Amino acid sequence: MPTAVESANLILKLYELRRESTMREARNFFMMGFNPDSVEDYMAGMMGPNSGHIRMVISYWEMACSFVTSGAIDPALFETSAGEHILVYGKIEGLLPKLREMMGNPNMFNNLEHVCLSEHVGIDRVRAQTARVKGMMAARSAASK
Repeated sequence: MPTAVESANLILKLYELRRESTMREARNFFMMGFNPDSVEDYMAGMMGPNSGHIRMVISYWEMACSFVTSGAIDPALFETSAGEHILVYGKIEGLLPKLREMMGNPNMFNNLEHVCLSEHVGIDRVRAQTARVKGMMAARSAASK
């Protein structure tokens, strides 16, 4: 198990990566503009002009979660310092079984899933946060009309 300082240092490095301008743009698109309701929606996004943004965000959080699942970052400290991975997983959670089958990869986004279904997060929190953000986005959209 890493020390608190070792975990904190890795978390700070992950934070620095999130601040990079292309990553900020990708995160903004993913959180505000990418809402796949089906595998077909997901694949359309992956084939569209924002494919790089989608891949960047999902692979970033898969990588960050791999640090948790491998023991490089303490899970409790990770959860108190991040939450975006929960929303990322929430956007793909219902699509994962079919995506994995379609891609022939039963381990696709395994680290992200493992962290989000762990005792530190749990599926209820994933679904509650996802629903809350969807509600906020719908209210924002309605207010702009």
